[in-house]
Amino acid sequence: QVQLVESGGGLVQPGGSLRLSCAVSGIIFSITRMEWYRQAPGKQREMCAIIGSGGTTAYADSVKGRFTISRDNARNTVYLQMNTLKPEDTAVYYCKAVQVESGKLNNYWGQGTQVTVSS
Repeated sequence: QVQLVESGGGLVQPGGSLRLSCAVSGIIFSITRMEWYRQAPGKQREMCAIIGSGGTTAYADSVKGRFTISRDNARNTVYLQMNTLKPEDTAVYYCKAVQVESGKLNNYWGQGTQVTVSS
């Protein structure tokens, strides 16, 4: 059974920082692409950052230069370091595991963690 558990969300002032973690079990983490998404109230879920199994990263324009995605294969954990946070970063943040098995793409999601940026 694949499980993704996010943590690290909370309330932070504009300009502050948070680090989100996503612990993964039930999957061969080292060969799995990991992604962070977010969903603000009344908006569609959007991709924030991606990290491939080899460490290649990609970011949405809205977070580029402020957010950093990283992974620790020894701990089966992916991180999202968020700096210079803005009120518009307020959202529920989700991690996603993308697994390729027998030619089929399987997506697994965590339950989400709330990030609120407000003074």
